[in-house]
Amino acid sequence: MSGIGAGSVGPRTPTGRRPTLAVVGATGAVGTVMLQILSTRQDVWGEIRVVASARSAGKRLRVRGEEVEVLALAPEVFDGVDVAMFDVPDEVSARWAPVAASRGAVVVDNSGAFRMDPDVPLVVPEVNPSQVRNRPRGIIANPNCTTLTMMDALGALHRGWGLTELVVASYQAASGAGQPGVDRLYDELEVVAGQRGLGQRAGDVRAAIEDKLGTDPSPFPAPLALNVIPWAGSPKDGGWSSEELKVRNESRKILGIPDLRVSATCVRVPVVTTHSLAVHATFQRPVDVDAARQALVEAPSVVVLDDPAEGEFPTPADVVGSDPTWVGRIRQALDFPHTLDLFVCGDNLRKGAALNTAQIAELVAAELSADG
Repeated sequence: MSGIGAGSVGPRTPTGRRPTLAVVGATGAVGTVMLQILSTRQDVWGEIRVVASARSAGKRLRVRGEEVEVLALAPEVFDGVDVAMFDVPDEVSARWAPVAASRGAVVVDNSGAFRMDPDVPLVVPEVNPSQVRNRPRGIIANPNCTTLTMMDALGALHRGWGLTELVVASYQAASGAGQPGVDRLYDELEVVAGQRGLGQRAGDVRAAIEDKLGTDPSPFPAPLALNVIPWAGSPKDGGWSSEELKVRNESRKILGIPDLRVSATCVRVPVVTTHSLAVHATFQRPVDVDAARQALVEAPSVVVLDDPAEGEFPTPADVVGSDPTWVGRIRQALDFPHTLDLFVCGDNLRKGAALNTAQIAELVAAELSADG
């Protein structure tokens, strides 16, 4: 395995051949964005195979300007594949990612199945790209979209001042719950649209929605229209949600700070796509706001929009569909030494999922081409 990286598993591509890519879960919300991204970024791939469940087999999807037939997920679809990008539920990844790796593919997985596996690197290319080669299982994990929203910015600040504590409140879009979340928000908005006076009496929004939508199941535990919900994820010990623990555990692993002190509160808001976070970050050394702002300006995937006097700061409605991490409201915490407060926005379907996965895959493609 010399030339592939110590402790790594993966194929080599013959000199001159561009690697073959498989996109697993290509018909889903993130998979659709993946195909769009593959069609607009620099093309490093040879064949691209699109893969989904058996019920989607035979459909035709467009990528790189061509229509490609969807293949049913099966072991043989990975034969000859160099890199496989997965965007499927955790249990599907847990079963099929090792199958793809056993067939010779390097797997880049967007599920939560492998993120905390010590033998699987958790990668943000702007923060810890060298970890791509450290893949003894042949699998690389993509972080949760909430963590990814802030990680480019935090990585730049950590390099300069040494992050020690992190307190985060997230404002998470409906699309974080998948297409059912988006559909539910639109359904609820249709119910409340034009009904002036709603939201001024306890329970009136809930009653109006239940009256129109009845007992239709919702991915949210409360109405999302005209509301915010202080919950995202599944219940964990101590009253924490799975999303909140992901922010803690994944930030530690990506930044390489195993004792980083983190507290997160994850909130669902009536936004279709793009997560936002209010970040309270404490550092080892004194940090000057102007120096921090300059470090963020110089970070390759960060855009600083920070002039509150002119009403300039990132909002989900203004940055959705874009690739960068957007940062504003940068200020020194008044009562906390060595601490900055900032507001971060990022499209949770692009950098929060599909784009970061594609960037990792491109790093692997470059490695395989060089080693070939």
